[in-house]
Amino acid sequence: MPTFTALTTLPGKPQAEALGEAMESLMPEPTGVGVFEVEDGSGLWEVGGYFTEAPDQAGLALLATLHGAKEFAVSELPETDWVAHVRRELAPVEAGRFYVYGSHDADTVPEGRIPLLIEAAMAFGTGHHGTTLGCLKALDHLISEGFVGAKVADIGCGTAVLAMAAARVWQGDFVASDIDEVAVDVAEANLKANGMEGAVTCLEAAGFDHPGLKELAPYDLIFANILKGPLVALSPDLCANLRAGGYAILSGILNEQADSVISVYAENGTNLVRRDVIGEWTTLLLQRNG
Repeated sequence: MPTFTALTTLPGKPQAEALGEAMESLMPEPTGVGVFEVEDGSGLWEVGGYFTEAPDQAGLALLATLHGAKEFAVSELPETDWVAHVRRELAPVEAGRFYVYGSHDADTVPEGRIPLLIEAAMAFGTGHHGTTLGCLKALDHLISEGFVGAKVADIGCGTAVLAMAAARVWQGDFVASDIDEVAVDVAEANLKANGMEGAVTCLEAAGFDHPGLKELAPYDLIFANILKGPLVALSPDLCANLRAGGYAILSGILNEQADSVISVYAENGTNLVRRDVIGEWTTLLLQRNG
């Protein structure tokens, strides 16, 4: 089945959301519409739609004009078995004591490593991206230093690979949350695939706004592998839910953004312990004062 994309940019979140809503009324209908902030400080927002039929380009042009957006760029994507493609391209990942692999590589797990099975179809958070890999390496460092986390939260968990990694090593209370209901379902499926059902509580939540997260606070360790904007907005709540002497592992941070994130978290009572750079991404290990 062919897939078409239609993408444009315009300034301002309200305008972008209005355009995204208007796209839902196009015929043929889009199978999905996304509205995202362009993370380059330009103030622009990207609005995109996916279609299984060629979209109405005249209708798109009219919407772009009405909402002050650039002309839509329409493309047809090649038909690709993406899961098979990802399986070919994604080799197992080694992050210290952790070994992240797909079922097609089940016979490659080295002796003495902690295995984490993440299917290729659930590629967000497989460990191949510099942000997830950086978080796993930071966790490995903490373990090597003798730290023990009895209460751990994985905020914006994606596949929940980080929460699962912690639960493989320590005993205690582990919770993984995401704002996306699909991500929560993926997390549950991954726990089942790893024989870890019940080891991690999976919740749909924005930040710490869920009773299941609040009742376990304060945490010994909090993962937040998201983006700079949400990390900055989350900083007061995250630090408030971290025990004195506890750690936060933050990623989803471009290298040039790292200093400003460190500064914001310092204002909320943390100190930088470690900074890891993998490609264009930085992972921060912070400790709560006290």
